[in-house]
Amino acid sequence: MTTPPLAPFPGQQQQQQQQAQAARDVNTASLCRIGQETVQDIVLRTMEIFQLLRNMQLPNGVTYHPNTHQDRLGKLQEHLRMLSVLFRKLRLVYDKCSENCAGLDPIPPELIPYVEDDGSRQVERGGGQARSASEERREVLEVNQKLKQKNQQLKQIMDQLRNLIWEINSMLAVRS
Repeated sequence: MTTPPLAPFPGQQQQQQQQAQAARDVNTASLCRIGQETVQDIVLRTMEIFQLLRNMQLPNGVTYHPNTHQDRLGKLQEHLRMLSVLFRKLRLVYDKCSENCAGLDPIPPELIPYVEDDGSRQVERGGGQARSASEERREVLEVNQKLKQKNQQLKQIMDQLRNLIWEINSMLAVRS
């Protein structure tokens, strides 16, 4: 006589479901780390592609070794294939992170100070940091304007000296 399997307690069943859900859902922070590593791999592969392209000879009538050319072409195609795989992986990670963060509140606007382009008005929520940054920017612009004026004066002086030297050389050439 066989006995039916024992049904788990209701609390135990809920705990098992939560563990299964946790195993399926990957931590968002680890997804971001995977995304960062994927971006680093993409950059590395792209640099390798540019290195291969730089070392390839152009078909400009110069004799080349077909085996070397085919080998480099094969490597290039492999890098391009891996690059497309990495971009697909990055898209999956991005979609999963967006899905996990869909319920979160956006960044509160008071954390990001805003200064208009002309620097005349600023949002009050930015606080003292935005004001000091605005003042610092204004000072830099003033110094930049003074430097432009000095450069213009120096250019005029150099033009005058160039003309003076040219006139001196012209008079010396007429004397000779």
